[in-house]
Amino acid sequence: MKRLIAILLLFFAAAPAHADEDARTPVTVLVSIDGFRADYLDRGLTPNLSRLAAEGAHGKLRPSFPTKTFPNHYAIVTGKRPDTNGITGNNMIDPRRPDVKFSLGDAKQALDPFWWDEAEPAWVTAGKAGVRTATMFWPGSEVAIHGVRPPDWLRYDEHIGNAQRIETVLDWMRRPAAIRPAFVTLYFDTVDTAGHRFGPDSAEVNAAIAEVDARIGDLVAGLGALGQPVRLLIVADHGMHATDDARVIQLADLIDLPSIIAVETGPYAAIEPAAGTDDRVYAALLKPHDHMACSRREALPERLHYGRNPRVAAIICIAEPGWTILAGPPAYPVKGGAHGYDNQDPEMLALFVASGTGLSGDIGIVDNIEVYPLLMRLLGVAPLPSDASGVLAKRLTK
Repeated sequence: MKRLIAILLLFFAAAPAHADEDARTPVTVLVSIDGFRADYLDRGLTPNLSRLAAEGAHGKLRPSFPTKTFPNHYAIVTGKRPDTNGITGNNMIDPRRPDVKFSLGDAKQALDPFWWDEAEPAWVTAGKAGVRTATMFWPGSEVAIHGVRPPDWLRYDEHIGNAQRIETVLDWMRRPAAIRPAFVTLYFDTVDTAGHRFGPDSAEVNAAIAEVDARIGDLVAGLGALGQPVRLLIVADHGMHATDDARVIQLADLIDLPSIIAVETGPYAAIEPAAGTDDRVYAALLKPHDHMACSRREALPERLHYGRNPRVAAIICIAEPGWTILAGPPAYPVKGGAHGYDNQDPEMLALFVASGTGLSGDIGIVDNIEVYPLLMRLLGVAPLPSDASGVLAKRLTK
């Protein structure tokens, strides 16, 4: 008996550390590096991302207008532009709730399904189809959209470091197959934060790029050590443009500020006339201005696909790249970097890298809504109707 036990112990000691390796099905991981401008990949700071791009596919994502964080993250996971996904800005007002403003700083509104239920994100649709999902942060993932949250999700906390975010994903992958996610989102904010504070050409942005690249390397290495096959989609929501306080358009110089409700300011401004001031506001703003173009929402260029949702403000002003629109004293330093400009601005283009997906080569410039049908194809789930054409999904080779 002792000899038999010794033989069994030797057998198990010699067995592979991950005996279920062959049984593991691929996990699809959608990674967002907020504010990672497409050309950051050319700076020689990203050995891991560059290797994944060379071995798989790479390109540039054209963000939806407005080139802001929440609208574009929701566009990526719904295939719908902001006009149809309902998240029309980082700040917005709905005529059904005229006394309330959605904003990133107001958790009560940002977590209210009312704002998000005009579309259905991939993790909800996948969950309904029986795909287990988990979100290591993603705008909207904390909300019970259509009454559903992922089985695993975390309340956003910028103080949770990038290394801890990676370890959380790897911990999920260490689970037994029955409770292991098959679709994971992962979000990094540090490149965007550095871009805002120091500008896109700063040493701080370069350091943030290198650090996130290292964490991507940790993710790939960790999954490899687990014997976990992975399909990686690594994206960004928008780019970043340098700004400074010498390039400012002050709305107070054009109209008395009590006459307007400045729903959003910065690279673009969303403006509602205050009660009874429509004629004066339209007369003041809807004429030529230096470094800024304003129009009624219904008269915006068709290529922006923006202005039909009632959450879009009555007047939209878009600054020239690098300029900032203010309504009174700035609430934040103007010097540094910003996004929100016309989505044709090359510096608004965002990162796209795919690995293990069947895509290969340079995909060129593609609208970011095209990520959605590709993602759903990888998950084996039928996509919901969207604004996307499916151009990336059609390029899959396997």
